[in-house]
Amino acid sequence: MSEILMKPAERAATVEQAEQEGQAGGQSRSFLLVDEEETLQVRDNTEFLDRLGCADVAAVKVLSIFGNTGDGKSHTLNHILFGGESMFYTSKSPSSCTVGVWAAYNPDLRLIALDTEGLLGAAVKQNQKMRLLLKVLAVSDMVIYRTRAERLHNDMFQFLSSASGAYLKHFTPELRALSSRCGLDVPLSSLGPAVIVFQETTHTQLLGHESKVPGHADTLLQKRFHDLGLRTDAFSSVQYVGTQTITAPTDYGRLLEAVRQQVKNTHTRSPRQPSIVFHALEALSERFCGELADDKMTLYSFFPDEYFTCSSVCLSCNIRCKNGMNHLKDRVPHMADGLCQYAHQYNNKVLICKRCYEGGREVIVVPKTSASSDNPWFGLAKYAWSGYVLECASCGVIYRSRQYWVGNQDPESNVVRSEVKHVWEGCDIFLTNHQNAAQRVLDGMNFVIQSVSEYGTGPTKAVTAWLTDQVAPPYWRPNVDITNCHGCQKLFEEAERKHHCRSCGEGFCHPCSSHRMPVPERGWGSSPVRVCKACYRQGGPPDTPTQVCKVEPRGLIARRVTEVAQSTLDIVSTAVDYPLCFVKDVARPDYWVPDQNITQCHQCSKTFTPAMSKHHCRACGEGVCGPCSTHTRPVPSRGWDHPVRVCDSCHASKDSL
Repeated sequence: MSEILMKPAERAATVEQAEQEGQAGGQSRSFLLVDEEETLQVRDNTEFLDRLGCADVAAVKVLSIFGNTGDGKSHTLNHILFGGESMFYTSKSPSSCTVGVWAAYNPDLRLIALDTEGLLGAAVKQNQKMRLLLKVLAVSDMVIYRTRAERLHNDMFQFLSSASGAYLKHFTPELRALSSRCGLDVPLSSLGPAVIVFQETTHTQLLGHESKVPGHADTLLQKRFHDLGLRTDAFSSVQYVGTQTITAPTDYGRLLEAVRQQVKNTHTRSPRQPSIVFHALEALSERFCGELADDKMTLYSFFPDEYFTCSSVCLSCNIRCKNGMNHLKDRVPHMADGLCQYAHQYNNKVLICKRCYEGGREVIVVPKTSASSDNPWFGLAKYAWSGYVLECASCGVIYRSRQYWVGNQDPESNVVRSEVKHVWEGCDIFLTNHQNAAQRVLDGMNFVIQSVSEYGTGPTKAVTAWLTDQVAPPYWRPNVDITNCHGCQKLFEEAERKHHCRSCGEGFCHPCSSHRMPVPERGWGSSPVRVCKACYRQGGPPDTPTQVCKVEPRGLIARRVTEVAQSTLDIVSTAVDYPLCFVKDVARPDYWVPDQNITQCHQCSKTFTPAMSKHHCRACGEGVCGPCSTHTRPVPSRGWDHPVRVCDSCHASKDSL
């Protein structure tokens, strides 16, 4: 090779010229990373990051390029990664203008590019060339083999096969140890770099040009290796990309697209911190020197775990995490490309506050019976009246399911965005924040019903009467003024319900107001409504002054919506026991012991019989009998803001609540 024949003074002049031109204009350019004597040219990690200009970058990948001297390796990198800018020094001379290994950083792809001197066919310093080759391969995620040959010659196949063999020869023990250490259930061949053979021709057709089948050229390339008796087992993939240049300039579009795809590919290789790249290269330079002794190379770790993709997979959709190994140590959560699929056992559909999301934050909100600022009774009264609430930790209450009389929109259309989240083993994000949301709403409903039965109907009737008066049309007699039926004059008992005639507005008992008919004079013209006997016989209200009709529409709209809501609550209230039993398997939080595993009370050890109810303590999740779980109180550590059932032990222990 021509660069091998250059005198030391000439080689030094080449490096100096490249550095001077590379630094022209004060811009950050490529720099000499490893010289021809295999010596690192940066003192430490800080200098490495500063010269690359990626000190603040979280994760990168590494691309290297190989090929014959004069085939335009530096020119290719300049065009595919830097828009044709002379980041790497190029020369019209047929001799090599790249000495050692040069490095530069592409911020758009987050890619460290390594430009190598010609490594093919070197007759001298062969051992040194092979060491340098192996070091570059060890830190590279992808390798471009650049050739301008009109036909793919055997020396290219020989070079790639030799590089593959040397890679496996010296790194197989370490790769096996890494695979076992990280739990990577993949063949060793998938742990090596991906190879892209980039051929540029002028007079000859490209490989596989006669076929329109995708990947046909890759198949022909592998067949050529097989026919020559050569192997490429060390590489995770070998891909062919070709371009025919009849008139300048060269089209690098397909090569750039292939590089982009490899950058996105995290099947086995993940981006890692730039400092990890430096430390790996530093370890290789320090320990990978002298003759390539087989036994010497197995004593060291040349592959940091962070180079390879985390082995965790989503429990719901089985997609693999795209982060590097050990990312949890840096408090970086699992992440995966693509959408997940909903699984009821994980309840992994979450609602995200839209305002926070648009502001760059992700705040998950869950349905609750009351806001955190509400006291239990007032919050549940709101729940019975205006439905469940969505509360954002930053924005406060952002939605109530029955907030308005008419036009209540679905929350996903205005205040939240839904997203199906990936579920990772050992991650409890859904345990306290989301998975008990359904059970919390059901428990809130049940708490209302239990409260009514425990405290009597008096308070409930009083609250209902007051709420009715607030939204009643102006012509209705207030509940507080109704002491006896306007028809039969019967005195109302405490628990007896008062009914308003929609025609005259007076209060009646049920037998005296059992008729139904439309009352268009009062605005009830769409469907029959409750009226008293006298108005039913008369066919309408006794008197409808104009001034009354003018103020009625707003009140009537409110009352009509109220009645729909009230009838819905009545239906839910009478059927609440059935849905609780029906959906408890879906709504049950993960920390609850399944019913089928509960054979005796966790407190008194009494064996459950078919006639005994099994209750779950909302604090510890254990199954207990009724006498051992008579207490109710909020359990904020589990997401229960209102009083819920707890066992005697948890009630006595404040730590569990």
